[in-house]
Order: sequence, then C-alpha cells, then structure tokens
Amino acid sequence: MATFVLVPGGWKGSWSFEAVVPLLERAGHAVHALTLTGLRPDDDNATVATANLDTHAEDVLRLLDRAHLTNATLVGHSYGGMVTAAAADRAGGRISRLVQLDAYVPRDGESCWSSTNERFREVFAAGAAATGYAVRPPDGGDPRRRPHPLASFLQTIRLTGTLAQVPRREFIYCSGWEDRTPFAELRTRLQADPKWQVHDLPTGHDAMHEAPEAVAALLLGECIADASTLRRQACH
Repeated sequence: MATFVLVPGGWKGSWSFEAVVPLLERAGHAVHALTLTGLRPDDDNATVATANLDTHAEDVLRLLDRAHLTNATLVGHSYGGMVTAAAADRAGGRISRLVQLDAYVPRDGESCWSSTNERFREVFAAGAAATGYAVRPPDGGDPRRRPHPLASFLQTIRLTGTLAQVPRREFIYCSGWEDRTPFAELRTRLQADPKWQVHDLPTGHDAMHEAPEAVAALLLGECIADASTLRRQACH
C-alpha cells in the first residue's frame, strides 16, 4: 500500500483532488489531500497576509509528523510544486516519490514569480492590487477558489540538496494548453535530466478534473489504456 499526500495549486484546496482521491483509495492506498494555510474557509485576513512558502511547506511537514508518514508519495499541482519541493527537501528522507503534476520544479533561489511566465505575473500583480497581500482568483473557474497569499508566490525557495536524493521523481506535463502554459521550458529541461521521468498528458492544466482516471493511473504507475480518449500520451 502506498501513501499519497496531495498538495493543490494556487487558489485551491483539497477539493481540487476530489475526483482522484476515491480512485486511489479504491486501489487500496492511503490518501491525504491538503488545504494550505490561508486557503481554508475560516482563515482570517491576518493568516492570509502572513502565509508564505515556508508556511505551506510546514503544513506538509506537520501532516507527515501527525500521521507518522514515511515512504510517502508527494504530489504537487501547479504552485503546489513549489510546496512539495520545499517539503521534500526538509522531510528527512520520508518522501520516496515526488510527482509534480503540471507544476513548478524550482531550483534553489527560485520562486513561483520568477519561474512563471509574464501572463501569470500579470495575474498575480493584478489580483493583489486590492489588498496588497492576497491574490484574488482569476475570473471563471470553480467558485470554491479563495484569494491566495501573495507572499507564497513571491518567496524564494531554499533547497539544501536533499530533494535530489528522493529516489523517484516524475513530472507530468499537460499539453492541452500550450498557448498559455509556463511549463514548456521546464519539460524540456527535465526531459534532459536522467533523474526525472517525464509524462505527457493531453489535457488542460486542471487534469484532475478533466481526466481524473488518467491522473490516477499515472500516480498508480499504470499506462492509460484508452487510446481513443487520451491517445496513450499519458505513459511512456
């Protein structure tokens, strides 16, 4: 039995994995989906204003401690890749597999702001204009999204090198939004790194909603069998 820890992207909570969690549990695995500090419905303005990347990494580490987790698979979506990278680097060997699902894969000293493209920097800046500390969700999308702590997008990550010791590291590239994705160059970089396995998934960014079965299959290490819907691009 594997243990999955799922970390959502910007503006989202544990609900973003709601279609994937039962598929993993049905396969017999333990699943913990997080809502990060500042994104919880009852978080006050002070909590949102003070939450940063370190806060979110600590959210993951507290879960590992509280649930006594070792040999865990850590999954980050989008901004959540910043969090999973920071947490894995500080987890003391308790992470056996890191899966970055259309997510940032930062190097030491990088931030979400520095790693993204100009389109998303404009979204961050415009979204924070009203408060200066919380980025409102982009227009459209799930109404459960909440303003995201700006500091977590801006704070640079500090990596000691421990992250590079995670035995299994994978990147899932969602190719269905190539006109907007900030991850195309990252995909090229990781494809050239023999320590990373790169999968292509022909969906938009929110693959957990568009193709939960395909996401679950990749997390379970399976190939996607339905060529008519996903053209077998979800496995290599």
